[in-house]
Amino acid sequence: MKVLVLDVGGTHVKVASSDMRVPLKIKSGPTMTAEQMTQQVLSATEGWSYDCISIGYPGPVAHDHPLAEPHNLGPGWTDFPYQKAFRKPLRFINDAAMQALGGYKGGRMLFLGLGTGLGSAMVFDGIVIPLELAHLPYKKGRTYEEYIGDNGLELRGKKRWRKSVLDIMARLQAAMVCDYVLIGGGNAKLMKNLPGHVVIGSNSNAITGGIKLWEDAVPTTPADSPAKAAVRVSKPSKS
Repeated sequence: MKVLVLDVGGTHVKVASSDMRVPLKIKSGPTMTAEQMTQQVLSATEGWSYDCISIGYPGPVAHDHPLAEPHNLGPGWTDFPYQKAFRKPLRFINDAAMQALGGYKGGRMLFLGLGTGLGSAMVFDGIVIPLELAHLPYKKGRTYEEYIGDNGLELRGKKRWRKSVLDIMARLQAAMVCDYVLIGGGNAKLMKNLPGHVVIGSNSNAITGGIKLWEDAVPTTPADSPAKAAVRVSKPSKS
């Protein structure tokens, strides 16, 4: 089965497939709507061969559909008829959960996506659990995302930003009782002197996760429950 993978972000929509693992980038930004995204993806992938679609979405997801409008994109994402537009079977997953799925190596893992905003997910003994931690309060009336998203990096500088990332990472790892932390997103490369239990993810993790979503994933809850966003994945082999 050939999978088309869309990783929707606040700066770009990355598009790849089972046959085209190096993603092409479509510029997104605060005015991009779901309809514009769909049209541009269909145009960019004209002639590609695929059987189904995985969409990594920057927000909560249930029933293979967005639950809320994204913070860093335009309007119209929750009501758009994706199935009708793409005319292929599709599955939605939170974008951070898709990256976590692609980079999971076993045990209990926390994933943090350092990009335009802050993505988060946990993999608990093979079950991918999307999290929404970005807008929880952190310090001085500001949220985690305001400290370590793009705006926090720009306002506070790299040195203070890195310190906040390490602090937030340690707090969340302790709270979630995870063995290790995987960090991804465009700003992960800015981190230095990481503890041994912190791993910088590969840029290909989102694409790998989108493909795995069709190869390995099954719903762990009934279809009428919003918790359908959690998926079980095959545990990696110990080779």
